[in-house]
Amino acid sequence: MITVTVGEGRIMVSGHSGYAPPGQDIVCSAVSTLLQTFIASVERLTLDDIKYTLKAGYAAVEYEEIPSEKTILLERAFLIGINGIAESYPDNVKIIREDAPKP
Repeated sequence: MITVTVGEGRIMVSGHSGYAPPGQDIVCSAVSTLLQTFIASVERLTLDDIKYTLKAGYAAVEYEEIPSEKTILLERAFLIGINGIAESYPDNVKIIREDAPKP
């Protein structure tokens, strides 16, 4: 299971989807592609500074300062994509919103 944790100023992705063998796993590939596109887009299209770590089975992105409107928009686009994957593959991707209000 891939867990995507979204909090204020950070995104963490951990685990493997287990959908298919490594190298053939479309779910892992989709999540990885979305995250790497988000990182590259923030770096190339904004003036915001982000820190990130990318490893097999783990990725973390953090904003040091308040993100610009562009970065917020890019993050929302990333979340739309991740939510679509989680809806299509609920046994393989879980999203945790740390900033969501608790009941």
